[in-house]
Amino acid sequence: MTVKTEAARGTLTYSRMRGMVAILIAFMKQRRMGLNDFIQKIANNSYACKHPEVQSILKISQPQEPELMNANPSPPPSPSQQINLGPSSNPHAKPSDFHFLKVIGKGSFGKVLLARHKAEEAFYAVKVLQKKAILKKKEEKHIMSERNVLLKNVKHPFLVGLHFSFQTADKLYFVLDYINGGELFYHLQRERCFLEPRARFYAAEIASALGYLHSMNIVYRDLKPENILLDSQGHIVLTDFGLCKENIEHNGTTSTFCGTPEYLAPEVLHKQPYDRTVDWWCLGAVLYEMLYGLPPFYSRNTAEMYDNILNKPLQLKPNITNSARHLLEGLLQKDRTKRLGAKDDFMEIKNHVFFSVINWDDLINKKVTPPFNPNVSGPSDLRHFDPEFTEEPVPNSIGRSPDSILLTASVKEAAEAFLGFSYAPPVDSFL
Repeated sequence: MTVKTEAARGTLTYSRMRGMVAILIAFMKQRRMGLNDFIQKIANNSYACKHPEVQSILKISQPQEPELMNANPSPPPSPSQQINLGPSSNPHAKPSDFHFLKVIGKGSFGKVLLARHKAEEAFYAVKVLQKKAILKKKEEKHIMSERNVLLKNVKHPFLVGLHFSFQTADKLYFVLDYINGGELFYHLQRERCFLEPRARFYAAEIASALGYLHSMNIVYRDLKPENILLDSQGHIVLTDFGLCKENIEHNGTTSTFCGTPEYLAPEVLHKQPYDRTVDWWCLGAVLYEMLYGLPPFYSRNTAEMYDNILNKPLQLKPNITNSARHLLEGLLQKDRTKRLGAKDDFMEIKNHVFFSVINWDDLINKKVTPPFNPNVSGPSDLRHFDPEFTEEPVPNSIGRSPDSILLTASVKEAAEAFLGFSYAPPVDSFL
């Protein structure tokens, strides 16, 4: 059996088609892994790429910022090192305020659950993180950074909103907007790729969100389809701010090696200082994936993929418009100083001919009808969540009262490390 392809690439045999399916399955599995765990897996593999730069990357030398990659773990926080963002504004919030209904996501440090607030009867996505796991990997600064960014971004339509946060002796709780239209990754899995108008709409809303973050001197650093949700109407909602870097002024740089393998920009792989244009590279990679089905330099072998990102010219098939081609070439420019967005940031993306049909005022006011409607029937409609999550039982410990927990030395340490985490918005913000 052979299947004819549209492009002049000969025929696609059954065995080749099976090979492509295997590639996609491997791709989806590795995408669920964190960068740290994935690179450790690669580093322990017997394969070694011959390219010296890739060998250097896989060795993962010590990062220049101490908060990431755990190359040189810091000791447990002492009282002088405690992260204190001020007294709790919501000291009475507790897990028993919620009915925890379903697991809708999982991560390195905990789970995301659909929950209904008992008094308000409102539905939320509650991110429940284990302090012990966070402290073990020395990631408390990132959790607090995520909280900081959430507090700053509550007013943008394409960024997930934080309603309040609180903590118990052993857990942290983010009470977030409940978004149930599904991950962009989930929809790409089902449809393989999108038509150009749909990809343009998503890219425009993503770019708007990134431009807003940049205007607040925040670099996102981890744009990928798993972190891009669709709301119940089909609009983009960017989530997961754990890798955000704050206080990056215009032309300011940072140097932490972080992100997701498929979307790492060349300057990150080179371990060079990088700036906010790293987000525009990621936008280019996501747009490419929306149009073609896989990231631009993807390989099943991570060392080869890194080599591709560093050295392989961008290859664009002819089934996209010239404006899309020009935009991808601008965003996926390996030299960050020549990349689209290097001079005037979001304004360069906004004014590109590819987005000439977008009315940006209507877009940010959600007056542009999304090209796809998830058609969810209500909060209990979980059709767009991965059954891997929703079929998992809700752990009994999620809603455990802190009064029932014995305050051991490790739990006390965990409590001290997250001083100031709890948050509730001021009363007048609801008026």
